[in-house]
Amino acid sequence: MKNLLNRFYKNQGALYKVLLCIASTILIVYLFPKSGKFQFDFQQNKPWQYDNLYAPVDFAILKDKEELEEEQAQARNNVIPYFTYNQEIADEVEADYQNQFNTVFTDSIYRNNLEGLKDYGLKILNGFYDYGVISEMANVSPDGPIYLRRGNEVEETLFDKLILTDEISAIINRKVSTGPYPKANNRFKELFFDVVQPNVVFDEKLTAKETQAELIKISPTRGIVSKGSRIVAKGEIVEEGTYQILNSLKAEYESKSWTDSKYNWVIFGYVLLVSVALIMLLLFIRNYREFVFENNTKVTFIFFNVILMVFITTIVVKYDANYVYVVPLCILPLVLKAFFDARLGMFTHVITVLLLGFIVPNTSEYMFLQIIAGIVTILTVSELYKRANLFLSVGQITFIYILAYFAFHIIHEGTVENLDLNTMWIFVLCGLATLFVQPLIYAYEKIFGLVSDLSLLELSDTNGKLLKELANKAPGTFHHSLNVANLAEAAANEIGANAMLVRVGALYHDIGKMPNPTDFVENQSTGINTHEDLAPRESAQIIIDHVLNGIEIARKRNLPDRVIDFIRTHHGTSTVYFFFKKAQEQDESVKIEDFQYPGPLPFSKETAILMMSDSVEAASKSLKNPTSILIDSFVEKIINKQMDEGQFLNANITFKEIQTIKKILKSKLNNIYHLRIEYPE
Repeated sequence: MKNLLNRFYKNQGALYKVLLCIASTILIVYLFPKSGKFQFDFQQNKPWQYDNLYAPVDFAILKDKEELEEEQAQARNNVIPYFTYNQEIADEVEADYQNQFNTVFTDSIYRNNLEGLKDYGLKILNGFYDYGVISEMANVSPDGPIYLRRGNEVEETLFDKLILTDEISAIINRKVSTGPYPKANNRFKELFFDVVQPNVVFDEKLTAKETQAELIKISPTRGIVSKGSRIVAKGEIVEEGTYQILNSLKAEYESKSWTDSKYNWVIFGYVLLVSVALIMLLLFIRNYREFVFENNTKVTFIFFNVILMVFITTIVVKYDANYVYVVPLCILPLVLKAFFDARLGMFTHVITVLLLGFIVPNTSEYMFLQIIAGIVTILTVSELYKRANLFLSVGQITFIYILAYFAFHIIHEGTVENLDLNTMWIFVLCGLATLFVQPLIYAYEKIFGLVSDLSLLELSDTNGKLLKELANKAPGTFHHSLNVANLAEAAANEIGANAMLVRVGALYHDIGKMPNPTDFVENQSTGINTHEDLAPRESAQIIIDHVLNGIEIARKRNLPDRVIDFIRTHHGTSTVYFFFKKAQEQDESVKIEDFQYPGPLPFSKETAILMMSDSVEAASKSLKNPTSILIDSFVEKIINKQMDEGQFLNANITFKEIQTIKKILKSKLNNIYHLRIEYPE
């Protein structure tokens, strides 16, 4: 049992990655469409690349979207709208007329004709309510037919028989001015303005019901393809009619009901393909990015981003597949390049695009566009922390999308006409959404504890609190760190390493000297050496402890692990040689292990560069009369000694790169210690 637990403990990292791969596969397959995948890929006006295709079953030919929309629009136009007549309002209006008539017609000139006036006005009023009064123009033709519902009865009439409230004044003018009482025109207007109310309304519910009934009558199909009949021959151009038949067969295939057995086989097939893709990604990380593979958090982060892109794309496709290009898939390689490197970002992007091929329509076109866009993203964004670079890259990505879409349109249609401008705008939106990568990187840093070049840029600011404290407490160490940072950055640029990372690591690598700065020679400005009264072993321990102190300070100040790695490895397992030789002179039985740094060894190009730059810069201060030959000699001596001690065995750095670093360090030191002319006093 104990052995089993020990084996489990030793292999827990590998077990976690297996479980992560399984969980990711299940989640991605769950997001996939739960139907079979049509086995043929075809495009309109392109040759049929497969053998002759015969109808496997009887199936209906689906009408295309434009045809259906045209028929639906025609059906809606043919529906006669319903209006409801309210008799109660008409009766109330007549009663109000009877009550208010005498209050309006009070002048003595109307006394002899009140009854005639009243009957005449009532006749006009009843004319208004023969078909009713409506408050506003409905969305129908003025001379078009309508159904007017009065209670349980419905009659067909024309819309222009209804009286609009805006027309009442003109009708009164016309009727009264030509009638027996032309002088009463204004009084009738005043009276009708107070009493007339609309009593006809558009019956939206009944009209919608009638419209729905007409739409249901529209058949989504036109004709039948009989089983065994030939659909398309090999090499034949897929014209519009054939294209619609193929789409109908595809829809029939993907929408048919599946038995439990077939459904399970489909799921099993998806599981196999997705798991193979994810295993390939995992193997790539293990073989080419071992430092990432050994960190479960980083592997989880990569898989999380793949699943996130699949999830977002699935949601968009289910909503409307026409908006699939709104998903800013290029964020994926940008994020991975910011935290790791371009090669890992590109490989992960390709794997993700392959997975999305099961979800999106026009698979081949989609995959080509996204892979090309991913390549452009990797090639154009060199320094993400520079905002101008990101905006330029987004512009180039958008341009590539539009250019590729334009090319596909020409291939499909054989003309530049009928370009869909909406699709162009979708690509623009995709480019703008890619700008979201910067806040996303910040969120990832907080969630996963990673560090990007954006954070490194902030950490490189010498006005930061920790570096200011270093400058105040240990000015010699701070000056030494600046020199090392300049040397290391130049070397990193020359061999293609992460220059920003190595610069930040160099700035912070000696912060462990802050608690006791005068124990280190660069801060002993008074000339008093505290080690003169100490035993060599005790002095060596003080020197060695600055690494552990630096790690402790860095963790308290929340420096990223990638920066702490430089503090931990910048001396590797080297020996505090001065005090070791001094101790040997006093006691030949001393052990060299007591004078060695605890390690670990540098494990990347960047940490190896810092070790070389730190040692060379510190040793250069001991040169009394530096010359070019002397500088070249001592650079060779120091770095060759580090190589002989095996300090770079764990770093993925080549002999050629080490030689290049030597050359840069020699050049920089020669520039620092160049001879000046002697100025006359």
